[in-house]
Amino acid sequence: MKNFYLLFLICLCLGCNVENRDLSYVESNGKIKVLSTTSMIDDIVGRIGGEEIEHTALIQGDIDPHSYELVKGDGEKLNRAEVLFFNGLGLEQGASLKRHFEKHLCAVALGDWVYAQKKHFFIFVNGQIDPHIWMDIALFSEIIDPIVQTLGAVDPVHATLFQERGYALKKEMLAKDHDLYIQMQAVPSNKRFLVTSHDAFHYFAKKYLAKPEEQDWEKRLIAPEGLAPDGQISIIDIKEVIHFLGVNNIHVIFPESNISREALKKIVSICLQKGLSVTIADRPLLGDTMKGSGTCVNSYLEMIEYNVHTFIQNLVQDHGY
Repeated sequence: MKNFYLLFLICLCLGCNVENRDLSYVESNGKIKVLSTTSMIDDIVGRIGGEEIEHTALIQGDIDPHSYELVKGDGEKLNRAEVLFFNGLGLEQGASLKRHFEKHLCAVALGDWVYAQKKHFFIFVNGQIDPHIWMDIALFSEIIDPIVQTLGAVDPVHATLFQERGYALKKEMLAKDHDLYIQMQAVPSNKRFLVTSHDAFHYFAKKYLAKPEEQDWEKRLIAPEGLAPDGQISIIDIKEVIHFLGVNNIHVIFPESNISREALKKIVSICLQKGLSVTIADRPLLGDTMKGSGTCVNSYLEMIEYNVHTFIQNLVQDHGY
C-alpha cells in the first residue's frame, strides 16, 4: 500500500509539471514557442531544445490523436507557436486541427519528412500508410534531423547546441532500440504474437517481434479495429481475431490505454464459449498516447520500454517460458 501511494504522488507531480510547462509556454519570456501535437514528439523536441525553448504538447493525457478536435485553450497555444511539429502521415485527422497546419507559417510534418527520405521503411495497411512510426525507435529517431534543422533555422544562435543534443539523443535511441530488440528476441519465436485493440503496433511487431529476415512478419499480430479506432467492428473482424488466437495458441490479449475494452471483452466471451482460455492483460499497452491509467510513463523511450516489458511479463505469467 505504501508503494501505491508513492507511485500516486510521483504521477501527481508529473502531472503538475505538465501544467507548469503549459503556463510557461504561454508566457512572454523571449524563448521560442514550440508546439507539438503528440507527447511523443514533444518529448523529443524537449530533449533537443532544452532550456533554450518553451515547448508543450497539444494532445495531452489519454486522448486519441486520430480524431482530436480543438478545445478551449488550444487556440492560444497554436497562435503563440512559432514552430508547430506534427506527426503527419494521416494521423491527425481532426478538421479543426488540419486547418491550423495549413495556415501556420512554420508547421512541419515530421512523419512525411521521414517518409520522403526512407520510403522503404514504411508500412501500409489495406493500402493506407501506417502513421504509428514511433513504435519503431530507430525509425522514429529520424524525426530528430528535421527538428534540429527547424530549430536551428529559427534560432541560429543555438543551432550548434541543437545539433549536439540531436546527435546524442539519436545515439541513445538507437542503443535503446537494440537493447529492447534483444530482450524481445529472448522470448521463444512461437510466443511472440500480439493481439491488441487497434492496428497501432505494426512497426512494433516488425521491429521487435519478428526477425529482420522475416517476410511474413504481419502474421505476428492482429487487432479488431483498424489504424484509426472508430468502434466499427464487424463479426468478421472478431472471427478473424478468434481464429488467430486459436491457431497461434495465444491466451492473453492486450488492451490499449485510450481505447474501450468492449471489443476485447466480446472476443474473450466468445472464446470461452468455444472452450478457448483467453484473458485480457492486467496492464494496457500504450499505443497512441504516452499516458495511461496505472502506467506512469514520463518519456517516449520509457513508453516503448514499458510496452516491451508489459508484453514479456504477461507471457511469463501465461506460459512460464
